[in-house]
Amino acid sequence: MAKHIFVTGGVVSSLGKGLTSASIGMMLEHRGLRVKLQKFDPYLNVDPGTMSPYQHGEVYVLDDGSETDLDLGHYERFTHAPLTADCNHTTGKIYLSVIRKEREGKHYEGKTVQVIPHVTDEIKAAITKLANDGTDVVITEIGGTVGDIESLPFLEAIRQYALDVGRENCLYIHLTLVPYLKAAGEMKTKPTQHSVGHLRQIGIQPDILICRTEQPLANSDRDKIALFCNVERRAVIEERDKELSIYEVPLSLVKNGLDDLIVEKLRLKAAPLAIDDWRELVETIRHPSHQVTVAVVGKYMRHKDAYKSVYEALDHGGIAHKTRVVVRRIEAEEIDAHTVDQLLAGVDGLLVPGGFGMRGIEGKIEAIHYARTRGIPYFGICLGMQCAVVEFARSVLGFEDANSTEFATDTRHPVISLMADQATVRERGGTMRLGAFPCRLTESGRARQAYGAEVVSERHRHRYEFNNDYRDTFARAGMVATGTSPDGRLVEIIEVVNHPWFVAVQFHPEFQSKPTRAHPLFAAFIRASLDFKENRRSSELAAARSA
Repeated sequence: MAKHIFVTGGVVSSLGKGLTSASIGMMLEHRGLRVKLQKFDPYLNVDPGTMSPYQHGEVYVLDDGSETDLDLGHYERFTHAPLTADCNHTTGKIYLSVIRKEREGKHYEGKTVQVIPHVTDEIKAAITKLANDGTDVVITEIGGTVGDIESLPFLEAIRQYALDVGRENCLYIHLTLVPYLKAAGEMKTKPTQHSVGHLRQIGIQPDILICRTEQPLANSDRDKIALFCNVERRAVIEERDKELSIYEVPLSLVKNGLDDLIVEKLRLKAAPLAIDDWRELVETIRHPSHQVTVAVVGKYMRHKDAYKSVYEALDHGGIAHKTRVVVRRIEAEEIDAHTVDQLLAGVDGLLVPGGFGMRGIEGKIEAIHYARTRGIPYFGICLGMQCAVVEFARSVLGFEDANSTEFATDTRHPVISLMADQATVRERGGTMRLGAFPCRLTESGRARQAYGAEVVSERHRHRYEFNNDYRDTFARAGMVATGTSPDGRLVEIIEVVNHPWFVAVQFHPEFQSKPTRAHPLFAAFIRASLDFKENRRSSELAAARSA
């Protein structure tokens, strides 16, 4: 029988439950165990696909096309656990399933459909679905904060679950905050006590408390938390803030004995911890040999998690070359012909990520023009590719009003246009081109050189594509399609041939990058940025000597 770990959060939101859950999964994998992870989100949206990035950050897309919470990105980056639509459930998704069953009229045998037992049964069924014979541990993260009304059905479901499968097969881990008050000069444990009190009123007694702190947790505070929250003292785990990298978190938890505690309490048959590869990874992050500055020009820069996977993938590309990547975050709306020089001065590379809507488009195009005309390495992703195509059409081909039909339906040169199978789509949720699709690469090109393969699989999330009516015109002018769908119908990658490194893709490579295995395109982009920086330094030295 698979064992279950339930991760809840208290006091405040954004404590890092997803990162903690991913770290637990990574530790258990490094002890030879097979894990699966899932997240329950308490909002009524069926999935986050229709939500603004300002609400919950980026929408993370899986191979099967599921639009999920960004925490699933942590799960994939930290573990090898397979993720599908079954790994992310919202209140909306749960209720939609219950209502469909009620409308069919055969599932509930004429009973009154209620939160308990029907909604909670649906939640428990979602947990059980991951607990198959090939799984040792299922880690289930409960979104939201204990005490919120929205989370109650999920908390009730995991309370019941221990009764169904046996308390010895379930472990409750509660992530909480122990704030430090500067005015008082001391840590405060009362918020944690109240949070655990809420859980105990519901009927859940945490087995382990993970305490987020800014300062070291004193022995007296640990004793107080253990006493008033009814947990063993050794089960009060400190998780101090990490200033350098999130990839330090698992090592911190190991240092505090969390993996041994989990193995003991769940009576798992686990191998000794073998985590040297992760220690080497963190050592590389701590002591880089190089540094580059990459500008990310986007339209959701006010939310730090709106491009979470892009930032992580840039770090992975840096790790592959023992390089610290300094990201200069720039709002696209701030860029125009008068500000571009100042905002992009001194950067070693430019990345324009995905997005939707007209806001900031002209600023992105101006930034791309700056990089293309100055030989600065450029990496465009999704909308970043589409803006690169528009910029090239306007500046090189002379199509002054070239645009995407997403922004200008009456343009004379729709170099980016709505995909044919999207023309009749009316509903917005889950209707884009979503999930993994194969891409065939031409023999020549930076992309083929980076991947080292003819056919690759990448994840998509878009409605608009390169207009094939213009493909030959672009190619003759120097922007060529170096990656297409296997039938050649859809352009997936474009490159500027007379540029040191100018690659733009319609898909989202950031979703398949890991700290231990950087995505080939991100690794190649950082390598090109390093080369650009070195060449610029050499030119400056030569100029200084000649002067």
